[in-house]
Formats: sequence, structure tokens, C-alpha cells
Amino acid sequence: MNTNTIAATAQKKVRWHILPYLFIIYFVAFLDRSSITYASIGGMDADLGLTATTYGFIAGIFFIGYFLFGIPGNMILEKVGAKRWIALILI
Repeated sequence: MNTNTIAATAQKKVRWHILPYLFIIYFVAFLDRSSITYASIGGMDADLGLTATTYGFIAGIFFIGYFLFGIPGNMILEKVGAKRWIALILI
């Protein structure tokens, strides 16, 4: 076997082990970001007392969380490994 074949096989194995986790994480992140939008569009904003300013503040909180934890999360990812880090994030 040459190195290209070994690399392709390794990439295929990694892809099939990581893709289900990435799909779940993407789905949860999408629900996280879109739930407040659906609440606003669906008329729940009046029931919840959400104004445009409050909606903007809540959307900004999600951005701040992604901004603050993005770099430290990648640093931990390097030390712990992708498999363990994704499992910890999901928990």
C-alpha cells in the first residue's frame, strides 16, 4: 500500500466517526440560535414581553458565548483530542 491509499482510508474512517457528532452539534446549535427567532415570529414576543431591543440583546448573548468560548475550546481540543472534546461538549 502506498501512503495515498493509507491516507485516504484514514480520512474515510475519521469522516464516518466524526460526521454523526458534527451533525448533532450543528443541529443543536441551529436550534439554539433559531428558537428565539421562532418565538419572535410566532407571536410569543408579546406574551413574553420581548421588544426589539430585548430580542437584539438575547441574540447578542448567543454571539458573545460563541466568541468567548471559541478560542479556548480550540485550545482544549488540541490538548484533549477531537473525540473526547466533542463528547464533552455534547454532554
